[in-house]
Formats: sequence, structure tokens, C-alpha cells
Amino acid sequence: MGETFNAIDYGVIALYLVGLLGIGLFLKKFASKGLEDYILARRQLPWWALGFSGMASFLDMAGTAIIVAFLFLLGPRGLYIEFRGGVCLILAFMMLWMGKWNRRSGCLTAAQWMVFRFGNGFGGQFARVASVLSAAFSTIGMLAMVVYGAGQFLSLFLPFPPSACAAGLLTIATLYSAISGFYGVVFTDIFQGIFILGATVYVAVTAFAVAPDMETLAQIAERVTGNTSWTSTRADWFTPMPEEFQAYQYLLLFAGLYFFRQVIGGMAAGDDPKYFGARNDRECGTLTFLWTCLMTVRWPLMMGIAILGLVLMNDLFPDSQTRQMAAHEIHATYPKVTPRGWDPLISDIANHSDRHGVVLVDRLKQLLGDHQWEKKVQLLGFQGGINAEKVLPAVLLLKVPAGVRGLLVIALIAAFMSTFDSHLNRATGMVVNDLYWAYFRTNASQPELIRASWAVATGLVILSILFALTIESINDIWSWIIMGMTAGMLGPSFLRFYWWRFTGGGFAIGTFFGLFAAISQRMVAPDMHEMLVFALVMVAGTTGSVVGSLLTPPVSDQVLWKFYNQTRPFGIWGPMKARLSASAQRRVTSEHWHDLLALPFALLWQVSMFMTSMLVLLHNWAAAAIWAGSLLVGLGGVYFLWYRWLPETNWYEPSDAQGSIDA
Repeated sequence: MGETFNAIDYGVIALYLVGLLGIGLFLKKFASKGLEDYILARRQLPWWALGFSGMASFLDMAGTAIIVAFLFLLGPRGLYIEFRGGVCLILAFMMLWMGKWNRRSGCLTAAQWMVFRFGNGFGGQFARVASVLSAAFSTIGMLAMVVYGAGQFLSLFLPFPPSACAAGLLTIATLYSAISGFYGVVFTDIFQGIFILGATVYVAVTAFAVAPDMETLAQIAERVTGNTSWTSTRADWFTPMPEEFQAYQYLLLFAGLYFFRQVIGGMAAGDDPKYFGARNDRECGTLTFLWTCLMTVRWPLMMGIAILGLVLMNDLFPDSQTRQMAAHEIHATYPKVTPRGWDPLISDIANHSDRHGVVLVDRLKQLLGDHQWEKKVQLLGFQGGINAEKVLPAVLLLKVPAGVRGLLVIALIAAFMSTFDSHLNRATGMVVNDLYWAYFRTNASQPELIRASWAVATGLVILSILFALTIESINDIWSWIIMGMTAGMLGPSFLRFYWWRFTGGGFAIGTFFGLFAAISQRMVAPDMHEMLVFALVMVAGTTGSVVGSLLTPPVSDQVLWKFYNQTRPFGIWGPMKARLSASAQRRVTSEHWHDLLALPFALLWQVSMFMTSMLVLLHNWAAAAIWAGSLLVGLGGVYFLWYRWLPETNWYEPSDAQGSIDA
């Protein structure tokens, strides 16, 4: 099959992995001082480190592969599909108000926050347990996706099946994540982010040089993907899509639905350890501003790979019929193969051809050509098209020279590691702090809690691996996580901030209703259209929340006032706001108006920044100029309506938060 890596590649990868373990082992002594050190690094990390870590934690290998797939099929319009999550629209909400609202609680975890919001009685404890369980389920789902994606990615480079590749990577990731806690998350993210930035520069410069003029590139894209307007940025109502992605052909409708989902989700977000660990209100905003700016690197990286992928596929498969015939031969030999079993099968055919008979192998060589037929067969989709989810590894395998290839593979492994450790640290902290310590071992020592954290992290990883075995494609699981499982928690997560009558019982009941609906749909009707999945699951979670709140006693006045006076949210809080002094009410109103008025400008700035960076690589200068103008308008609005009003530290000092009640 030829050498995928040379000695330099292997050496660089080995040094990278040793470096990760070294950082983890070095930071173990800091993380082991106590649970607050393990979960939040004792709230002493600077905002720029947290912002850099945020960028790395949002760049996962599986997510990058599926976004590359949509950019490969749709061009820059693929960004609209990723309004569902990849564009990270929730960053605007976390920058403007959700980050600081969560920080003001002084809590260690999102589950502990439930007691702050609902009190220490039955409702608060019920909500706390529900929060831990929902976080564990969502983490297992997310980790399963990144595990599946890592296995699919590495199996193209190494002569092992996807499961074995994922297992090796997980061993290292779990080891350094478990022992170094939040210190390890942040500092290894910074270490890994350097590789990601370097990969972006290389890919963007290479793609810009390789890309022909815009008209020629559009012709190549039409020949490879069938897309007649690949270089356009219009969100058309109808866009032809290949069979595997035909659900997204009503592009504008999906973009609108995803935008709505992210608005609701953004207004309920911010319970990330980075905000609980931030030093003050101002740094919640500045770390997210940096986080958003750094996220721009993702889009030229992915668009560059999509451009290189078009050129590569145009060279590899000049005749689309050969792909279809090759897939037909595999189906004829293995008529019982399912979509879930397709990738392991073709990986085994490519890496161990002697197991699959001379007739099949000779026929594949005849159709695909003797040269690199093993690589080509792994690009075949179940229906005989190009597996767009494998464009990313294919470009690295066939368009990047050995020597450089190792560095780019490291960048994508770093994306996997940084996402993996962030999710694992968050869920581990909640399970240990809010279940194990809170209910089962209230007298546990700090060393015991650290050991429990290691055990919980290992258990979550094992469950994630088992769930990954049920996944058919990256898009399949990513769609279910965003439009199914987490959609069930949108209602309860949203209402807890904006409705004073909401209760802990309502949160718990709504969360369980949403999770039950999502899991039931996955088990009973896995092929249900994701629009219906979203509607069903969100309605279930929201209905359960409202009914549960009305059937359970209101939160005590003392608890409610403490929450409101420390957090100062907007929404339906009239009875609480009326208890503030007149001057405090004016200050709260001013803060809220600045945050809300800046929101459309923040969203415009974010989307325009991402889109402009891609259009430059396409040499689409006219569209790039228009989007750059939108970027400046959005950035100007963010500056004048929000940034220049930021306080030096906090909007409200402790004395103000405790002494502004009218008798």
C-alpha cells in the first residue's frame, strides 16, 4: 500500500504524544491538591489562556470532518448547515451575558448551580441529580462521536481497523485528561492549539495557490459534486444534494431552523468550566471575544481542505461510473453489508486484501486502477458516491507530502484531544462533586475524590466506546446530539434563567422528559427526519418543564432573591427587580440593553468573519468584499454597544449585590 508516513512523520507524532503525557504528568501535582484545583484550577487562570483553550476545545476531528463534507458538497454555503453547531453561534450569547451570569454564582459545576438557583431542598437536589445525569448522557454521546470520527480518520493512515485506532488514541487521551484535571485541559489545549494554527496556515496557503480562478473552480466542483453554484454564498430555498444528504436540500429552511435552535441554546448556555473558573465579569467577555476570533481559523482550514478535495477527487475519479461499479462489486460479494458495517469492511479490504478473494480484488484494481486502489476504495460511499466524510483524511493522505503530513495529522489529533479532554473534565467534575461527594461519600478526603475522578473518567470513556459501536456516520450522530438529545434540554435550560416561577422539579421533570423522548426516538425510530426529531424532543422537554413547575411548590423567596440579586438576569423577573433600589434598577436595565442591542451585531460579526476567510481562498473577491463590509459593521456595533461599556472587573461589587434592597 505504500508508506503513509516517513521517519520524520513518525518522529514528530511520537514527540507530540510524549509531550502531551509529559504536560499531564507535570500538572498532576497541581490538579491533585483538591477538587477545586481539579475542576477549575482554583479560578486563577488568565482570560487569554481560557479563550485559547476554548478555541481548541471546539475544534474536534469528527466535527471538522463533517463540516469539510458539507463545504465539499456545497461550497461556502455549507456554513449555513453548520448553524446547527459548527458555527458556534452560542459564543455571541456567552460573550455578552451568559458567561458572566454563570460566573456570578461562585459554583464549581453546572449541577451545583442548580442548588444556587432552586435551593437546597427537594427541588434543588432533584434538579442537581438531573443535571448530572443529563451531562453524563450528553458527554457519552459527544465522546462517542469523536471516538467514531477518530477511528475512521486514523484507519486511513494506519493498517488497523477504526476500533483499534480509536482505542490507542483514547488510552493516551484518557490518561493525561484524568490525571491533570482542568490545568491539563487548558495548558494542553494551548499546546495543541499551536499545531492547529500551524496547520491552518499551511492548508490555507496551499489551497489558495492550488485553486484555479473562480470560474474554473466552479466547473470542477460541478463535475465532482453536481453542484451548479458551488462558489455562491446564497442560502437558496432548494439546493440539490447527493442521496446521503438529501435531507438538507431545503437549505434555507434548515438554516432557519438551526438558527432558531442556536438562539434558544445560546440563551441557555454558559455553564462551561471556563466561566465558572473566570476571575470576573469582564474576563468572561474578553475570553469569549478571543475564543470567537480564534475560531476563525477553523473555516479557512476546512475550506482549504474542501478545495484540495475537489481537485483530488477530480483526478482520482474522472468517471463517476467507475465508483458506482466498484461499490456494486463489493455489494455483490457481501450482499448483507449494512451502512454501519460498510466502513469497517472497505477498511479491511484495503488493508488486508488477501482475506477477500482474488476475484473481488482484481475487479477493484481493474475499475479503480492498480495505482493506489487501496486508498480509492476507502473513499467509496455505501451508495457508490464519494464518501464526503472522508474527504479530510483523503486530502492529507494523497495531497500532502510525507514529512508535512505528520504535522497536519497531529493538528487533527490535537483537535480530537482538546475536545475530548474538555467534555471529559466537565462531566467527571459533575459526577464526582455533585453525586459521589454530595450523596454517597460526604466525608471523603480530597485524595479520595481525586481517585474517584480518575475512575469516573475511565467509566465514561468505556461507555462512550460502547455507544460508538452503534454509529453509522458522523453526520448521523452529530445530528442526533444537536437536534435530539440536547434539544430535549433546551426548554428546561432556557426557563431556569428567564422565569422566576420555574422550579427545580420543573427542571428535572423537563430534563427527564426530553432525554426519554430523545433516547426513545433513537431506539424506536432512528430514521425519523431531524426536523420532526427536534420538534418532538423539544416539545417534550419544554412541556415537562412547564407542567412540572406548575405542579411543584415555588422556590422560596429567600433563595430566589439571592439568585436574582447575584445574577441580575433579564426576563420575567418583575417581582424581584422591583425590590432593587431605583439606582440599581437603572444600572441593571442599562447593562441588559447594552447586551441585547449588541447581539445582532455580534452574530453578524461572527458569521461574516468566518465567511470572509473562506471566500478569500476561492478568489471570490466581490463576495469577500461584501462580507468584509458586514464584518466591519458587526465589529463596530460590538465595540460601541458592548465592549467600551465593560467595567474594569464586575458590573456589581459584592457590597452592591447585598445592599441594594428597598425596605
